[in-house]
Amino acid sequence: MRVCYISPYPPIENGIATYTLYLKETMQSLEKEALVVSENGATGRNVFPVFSHFDNDIATRLFHVVANLTPDVVHIQHDYTLYGSDNGVQILDFLYRCKIAGLPTVITLHSLFEELDKTQEVILGSMVDSVSAFIVHEEYQKQTLTRYFPAADKKTHVIPHGIRKITPVKDAKKALDLEGKKVLLLAGYFTPSKGFHRIIKLFPEINKNVKNAVLLISGKMRGLEYANYQQYFFDLINNSPAFENIVVLRGQFPQHTFDTILSASDMMALPYEIGGQSGMLAQASAFHLPVVLSPLKSFVSWNNKTKGGVIAHSDSEYITAISEILAVDNYRRKLKENIKNNITQLYWEEVGKQHILVYEMVINVPYGRARYFHVPEKNSRQ
Repeated sequence: MRVCYISPYPPIENGIATYTLYLKETMQSLEKEALVVSENGATGRNVFPVFSHFDNDIATRLFHVVANLTPDVVHIQHDYTLYGSDNGVQILDFLYRCKIAGLPTVITLHSLFEELDKTQEVILGSMVDSVSAFIVHEEYQKQTLTRYFPAADKKTHVIPHGIRKITPVKDAKKALDLEGKKVLLLAGYFTPSKGFHRIIKLFPEINKNVKNAVLLISGKMRGLEYANYQQYFFDLINNSPAFENIVVLRGQFPQHTFDTILSASDMMALPYEIGGQSGMLAQASAFHLPVVLSPLKSFVSWNNKTKGGVIAHSDSEYITAISEILAVDNYRRKLKENIKNNITQLYWEEVGKQHILVYEMVINVPYGRARYFHVPEKNSRQ
């Protein structure tokens, strides 16, 4: 099976890019051939950067390259910001070209909320008519899609966000000079919708409850967005009464570096104000980190499955939940054990197998046991 992904891809700084990296690697480990057609800046073996967000002919560029790659199925990672102006409407042109050519298409919807605005409704309605299959990460997202578009019901498959199977980095707290500390992690892009400013404001109260608590903030702004918010964000940190117990690591970190940060942490907070599924929650899950979360539907769903955190509805609930997890070792260990025991079906290998089942439903040729085989040349760059 030859799968072509349309998606951002590293070193592009984007959560969907990282998602596609793990999905591609999983397909390869399952002996499927995986290619990526991406925007300019993407690099890697079997990765083809062909368009810019500012191009007006994205569909033409994509289809020309994809047709020459002769995939069995095209899998688009979709967000409204990815494929040009006007909410990425050019992706519809590409889908119609694929349909005319008889090329099966699968779309993972990474930004599907309970209520659609008019533009989203138009774009998704057109996708329903042209796509072979949808993938969403949560059952409520399938319900939303079928509520608006009943014809999408049989085309839509619920496959969770994958989780890496990893071993924590040894002596991570020592590497970050955090030995003897209880570490609360905020990680990701510093944007208003993440709600990190809320935890910074609450941390002095948490610090009163847990004297050896440290707030570890890891991440960066995305591009040049939210300049005023960046000023506000760092003013909150620099003027905090608990400033001496706040550590900021600013950067776009390679995975091993970020794994060290995760390994040094005792828990995470995700006070997101809006959003669907979260790649950062998948990172926390991989390290079995307890999480205090806002009541987004996808977060509630994760907590129901894993029993690995607390849903907080108010400032006082954030303070109480975070303080208790940091302070009570047995409670924290119980939450970690819950996550470990309840994520086995969420590891990337299992998620990859579910993807393959969807691909097999829509491809035109029943390849059966045919598999992809690759032996890298010695001394070649992969």
